[in-house]
Amino acid sequence: MPQVEILIGGRSFEVACQEGEESYLVSAANMLDAEATALSEQIGRVPEARMLLMSGLMLADKTAALEEKLRIAEARLRAFEEQPAPEPTRIEVPVVPHEVMEMLAELAAQAEALADTVDEKAGSAR
Repeated sequence: MPQVEILIGGRSFEVACQEGEESYLVSAANMLDAEATALSEQIGRVPEARMLLMSGLMLADKTAALEEKLRIAEARLRAFEEQPAPEPTRIEVPVVPHEVMEMLAELAAQAEALADTVDEKAGSAR
């Protein structure tokens, strides 16, 4: 069984763990150390047992808050999943190539010019 040396609140501890769980232990110890360090900075040196108890309680409080947020998020997710799927919306997008639009504009211009010519000839014939 591996032994891991961890540092919590400036104090060293040797802790045994299962094979392969060393990184989890170190990660947990770092979280506890962060709480213990903050506690030590706030109130100074405290007995080891009290420091560990208070640090553990601070972590437990954070964990409880996160669990409550998780419960709320899971409830919202369930409510969302239970809603019926919305009706699909049909969206029609015009797909007219740019070249066709240019050609139509040119034809329209030619038609207008022709109409003007016909109007001029019809006006002079009267």
